[in-house]
Amino acid sequence: MSSPATAPPAPSNLKRIVAASLIGTTIEWYDFFLYGSAAALVFNKLFFPDSDPLVGTLLSFLTYAVGFAARPIGALVFGHYGDRLGRKKLLVLSLLLMGGATFAIGLLPTHATVGSAAPLLLTALRLVQGFALGGEWGGAVLLVSEHGDAKRRGFWASWPQTGAPAGQLLATGVLSALTALLSDSAFLSWGWRIPFLLSGVLVIVGLWIRLSVDESPVFKAALAASEERKAAAAQVEKMPLVAVLKHHWRDVLIAMGARMAENISYYVITAFILVYATTQVGLSKQTALNTVLIASAVHFAVIPAWGALSDRIGRRPVYLIGAVGVGAWMFPFFMLIDRGTFGALLLAVTVGLILHGAMYAPQAAFFSEMFATRMRYSGASIGAQFSSVAAGAPAPLIATALLNDYGSSTPISLYVIAAALLTVVAIACAKETRNRDLSEVAEDAPADTTATAAAVRADA
Repeated sequence: MSSPATAPPAPSNLKRIVAASLIGTTIEWYDFFLYGSAAALVFNKLFFPDSDPLVGTLLSFLTYAVGFAARPIGALVFGHYGDRLGRKKLLVLSLLLMGGATFAIGLLPTHATVGSAAPLLLTALRLVQGFALGGEWGGAVLLVSEHGDAKRRGFWASWPQTGAPAGQLLATGVLSALTALLSDSAFLSWGWRIPFLLSGVLVIVGLWIRLSVDESPVFKAALAASEERKAAAAQVEKMPLVAVLKHHWRDVLIAMGARMAENISYYVITAFILVYATTQVGLSKQTALNTVLIASAVHFAVIPAWGALSDRIGRRPVYLIGAVGVGAWMFPFFMLIDRGTFGALLLAVTVGLILHGAMYAPQAAFFSEMFATRMRYSGASIGAQFSSVAAGAPAPLIATALLNDYGSSTPISLYVIAAALLTVVAIACAKETRNRDLSEVAEDAPADTTATAAAVRADA
């Protein structure tokens, strides 16, 4: 039986917690993806106007990548204090930082007004965005994972993951509407600022909902037990980062490897595709944006389904379906896009995001189940965000550079396939975590040692 501290919450309470995590992550991903879409479509003209169009896009994506560089720092800082102070406080802070930075981007002067100071200011705000997002993901998925029960954790924890396609949907939808309603000159002059300024309104809504939920009961129980141990033995608790690297280093490496195909494929499919479809194939910006918009809606819908499937057959099998599928889809993906029709482009992007969802959906529960409670925020965040520096950050940049050098999609396909192979190896080295009781993952031993016993108890 579950202890009072870890008993599943009432369905209505759990739904409110899921809603708070989902809305917060949607806003944060809206802010993050809005920058990525703007980097592909307008920042090259507004902040790097003296460059060749493709070189300007490369420079624009370079500032986009800077945000990823700050994510590991955010993971370290937010993970440390999230494991010490709780999940809720840090999630409120991350939302304020992300929303404030995005709103400020909407007020930035361009290169035409302040010269080289414009890209510097843009880069600084992008760093704040990355720092905030580095702390957001771990806290949001843990708040849901630690409130729910083991049997449906994959399903419930996948809902914060839908914040990524929801944010993409919202960002792309706003940009698509503006490009349809405004002339190119009006959009470049002032229209691009509107989506960034809207972030201020969204943050107010997100804060109101996020402040209404309770702290994770699993964390509160672990914190109380830790305080009792310290009082009884006069021990000084290790920093969460030190504890993670000592007891869970293998899990951190597995999480990093698992993120490679997921991260790289996503940014190739959603960010780089805006460049490839418009510059290489000759499709309009509106067509490319509408494609990502529709495909993101499908992505949103399939993530909970993949999460539920991971509760039935395990995290590893579902994750492997996604990794193998994305690798196998890359050559057909670009072949379809090269046909130059809206239908072919839509099919390519939609199938790619459906396969990506098979990796992204079980990821929240999978990573949460790897680490002990008092180091879970740090462990999950470090594993997820450190890999983003090598994966998501340079993905659009590398893909654009490969296109520039070779004029072909073949090297880009091979790049994603290599990432998929790395992820397959990482998942093959992992142990199944489905049905694990999060409160029973040992504080002083790797999570692997508790997996079998917890699974047996859950299935009994």
